[in-house]
Amino acid sequence: MTPKRPYLLRALYEWIVDNDLTPHLVVDATIVGTVVPQNFVSEGQIVLNISPTAVQGLQLADHEVRFNARFGGQPMQVIVPMTAALAIYARENGAGAMFEAEPELDKMPELDEEDKGSDDAEQKSAKKKPNLKVVK
Repeated sequence: MTPKRPYLLRALYEWIVDNDLTPHLVVDATIVGTVVPQNFVSEGQIVLNISPTAVQGLQLADHEVRFNARFGGQPMQVIVPMTAALAIYARENGAGAMFEAEPELDKMPELDEEDKGSDDAEQKSAKKKPNLKVVK
């Protein structure tokens, strides 16, 4: 089966926005492929306001959440792999949901490649680091 997290995330986002509330996304900033402003990360997590007035170009895709926003006046493209999306809730009343671990999401290609030999993992991560810097 396909993972349910992307579907639940989209549904809860629409429900929160339709009720004129502010959707906040809790993100695990330590997951490979996550691009968030590191100076706002606390204990490996960051809470992002993803309301229509706070972000531009929001894409809630099956494999990631992507949008443009400003942090400290600096524009940035944010990328959150679906495995890094831990919860979505309304700022005003806390209504929303935390997401449970899904084996389907854990089997992402990046994770499978890291589980191989340490030399392969080092080569793959070395190739990914410049890509993340270019996106920033």
